[in-house]
Amino acid sequence: MNSILQKITIFSIIALTALSAAAQRDVTVYKTFIYTSESLADDIYIANQEQAQDDTRRFDVDLLNASLGAVKGLGAGYVSAFIELGVNAIGNLITRNARLMKEWEETVNAENSWTTKISSVQDVKDFYRKPSTAGALDPLNMNFDGIGCLRMEGPDTVFFISCHIDRDKLNRIVNHSKFELVLDTLILSPTRSNLPNTQLPLEYSFDERGAFNLSMNIKLTSSWFTDAIELHNDAQLGEFNVSVSVDKNDIDPKGFLKYYRKENEPSKYAIVGESFIVPRSYMGYRDANGKYKNIWGTGQYKMDIELTETCRITSEYRNHWKEDRKKRKKLAPKKGFFETVWQTVSSLQWDEITKSWVITTLKAPAGVISNEIIEKAGLSTAPPQKK
Repeated sequence: MNSILQKITIFSIIALTALSAAAQRDVTVYKTFIYTSESLADDIYIANQEQAQDDTRRFDVDLLNASLGAVKGLGAGYVSAFIELGVNAIGNLITRNARLMKEWEETVNAENSWTTKISSVQDVKDFYRKPSTAGALDPLNMNFDGIGCLRMEGPDTVFFISCHIDRDKLNRIVNHSKFELVLDTLILSPTRSNLPNTQLPLEYSFDERGAFNLSMNIKLTSSWFTDAIELHNDAQLGEFNVSVSVDKNDIDPKGFLKYYRKENEPSKYAIVGESFIVPRSYMGYRDANGKYKNIWGTGQYKMDIELTETCRITSEYRNHWKEDRKKRKKLAPKKGFFETVWQTVSSLQWDEITKSWVITTLKAPAGVISNEIIEKAGLSTAPPQKK
């Protein structure tokens, strides 16, 4: 795990350190990693052998029978689902003429929640490394091995989560065509989070906001074609949820919670949920002798992630609401600042160093995003290379 984290950190430092200091204050960049593994298929095979008493189990017969996947495009990433525009909701959070405690509390409560959505913006290719002649749910050469998500500020990792397929539950793939995830690594800093959700220069304080809560929702969807000439489009295969609560006693002197799961130990933070393995899409073909044969592809899928950070007002903070309101009035920017139009730019690309698909999600005010920022953040607009 340490070597994976090291590679990911180096990869992200190169991509982000070139951003100007002024732009970094307004730019939020998340990198999400979809891990792959060349040894996972062997582990599944061993688990299957251990279930030898159930010799009637067949992977080529299933209600989800289904796809010949496209060849994975290595090389340059590109911007696909582009620019998401909208008036920033934060514009309604500051009530300049607040005179009552109720108005102050509504303002602060609105700051106590922040959410972002990260999507693979297009199908991720090759849930399996090779096509199969056995059937739609043949786990042979299964390639997908979990996800990770990273946010950096300059050279500093301020958030990182890493989850892999639970090796202790591979029998679920063998018996039910489902897999579960286990949380291996978690690094976060409430004081360098996206809370409080305001453009005012306010920092997170445990005395004012209490415990910091992080939740992560992951949904896996897929489209595939069956041998009965049926198309299943954007069907949800599974969902995973992680919830972490952090108080002042959980963080180190530098303000970080750092957790690394030890080998063969259960994770301190549970991941609730499960997912079917991705159905392979069907395609018939004729061999060199003209004989018609069946083949099922490498599996394509989409990953949608929702990250949410929340907290709540402490009694101590509420008791000093008048002083805080006066401070906010002094910090309030010029009229129109909160009506800024924001943009989201996303890309999907394969990284040969970490052997993972990388989703880069960049959010910033429209006036900040430029071609230079997009390029330096690793969001090249060049089309993918063809193999």
